Amino acid sequence: MAKKNYTPADIRQMAKDNNVQFLRLMFTDLFGVIKNVEVPISQLDKLLENKLMFDGSSIDGFVRIEESDMYLYPDLSTWMVFPWGSEHGKVARIICEVYTSDRKPFAGDPRNNLIRALQDMKDEGFTDFNIGPEPEFFLLKLDENGKPTTHLNDQGSYFDLAPVDLGENCRRDIVLELENMGFDVEASHHEVAPGQHEIDFKYADALTAADNIQTFKLVVKTVARKYNLHATFMPKPLDGINGSGMHLNMSLFNKEGNAFYDEKGELQLSQKAYWFLGGLLKHARSYTAVCNPIVNSYKRLVPGYEAPVYVAWSGSNRSPLIRVPSSKGLSTRFEVRSVDPSANPYLAIAAVLEAGLDGIRNQIEPDDSVDRNIYRMNVQERHEEHIQDLPSTLHNALKEFEKDDVMRKALGDHIFQSFLEAKKLEWASYRQEVTQWERDQYLEMF
Repeated sequence: MAKKNYTPADIRQMAKDNNVQFLRLMFTDLFGVIKNVEVPISQLDKLLENKLMFDGSSIDGFVRIEESDMYLYPDLSTWMVFPWGSEHGKVARIICEVYTSDRKPFAGDPRNNLIRALQDMKDEGFTDFNIGPEPEFFLLKLDENGKPTTHLNDQGSYFDLAPVDLGENCRRDIVLELENMGFDVEASHHEVAPGQHEIDFKYADALTAADNIQTFKLVVKTVARKYNLHATFMPKPLDGINGSGMHLNMSLFNKEGNAFYDEKGELQLSQKAYWFLGGLLKHARSYTAVCNPIVNSYKRLVPGYEAPVYVAWSGSNRSPLIRVPSSKGLSTRFEVRSVDPSANPYLAIAAVLEAGLDGIRNQIEPDDSVDRNIYRMNVQERHEEHIQDLPSTLHNALKEFEKDDVMRKALGDHIFQSFLEAKKLEWASYRQEVTQWERDQYLEMF
């Protein structure tokens, strides 16, 4: 979905032509949850003049109540009229950046933070950081009260089709809605687990890609409701089957083109690519807290369900954390396979970008590629190959995250500290919960 350079006059005309009656002003909180302020079209001029305010103290990870007044600055390139509407007219969304009461970019806004990280990248001589996400999700049935259940709507598996894949019509409608909104959908299919689906859309620059991920989640959930289904991006909603990932394909560009590509290099990768890869590997255990940010994320990162659990890379093997797809030239890229769709995309992209740039700055050489199936290697074999495990819990991931100054730089002091405190509270709350598994295992035994 190409970025549009709309002017205020363009926005006013499109609002009129499409009978837009409401504006949904979207932004994202610390945890990646989409927030919105909806205003009538009569407030359009006020929005375009950067005069619309909201209460920032009510948003997780933003500000204290005494600092609550904040402005929403619209990014005009994100104007989009939703295909669905009502008898009251259509709704248009526009993604906003959050500014403080003294008109400065708010450091706690994840989108502002990614903009800052991308500017740091440009200051180092690079022009673009492209991201191609692969988000997966489950379709679950709703009960008679419209609440999500854990009942799947099919028993399909990888690339199955109807009648086994009962989510096919829903998924097809999601694709059509996305295309109506300007997405370039490249593929959609049933995933490995029953009830699990994947829709891949074309790569974009990092900021647009993060916006697209948020819009994608909104569309998927909206269309699923029409089929009396609940779409969840929870990494592991059910035990015993594969969880949902959101692999990130990434490439770095400079004025000469793809900075990862060298026709004469080993695997046709440039020296900068190897250094970037070295940074991704070095900081993998730290950015796991950002890319896998909830307790449930670590129920997916276990052996036996295709998700990566080891810090390694390969050009031919899908068991390591990072894969180098075979396409080269402009398509030369790295695929980080640990990321899951509960991640805040603005923070996850900033974290992996900063990790890679740290590799380039410090010329960090990666260990040799691992072209064997790591899941079949024993502890000694993994040790000999210098293969570390990813953190096994959110608690362990936070310990790695907290001591990594590169992650602090990636997120900025405000977000880094707010994220750390919030996630420590989440872990503490989880530790106090007694689960049904524990009752089943221990209640009668002891």
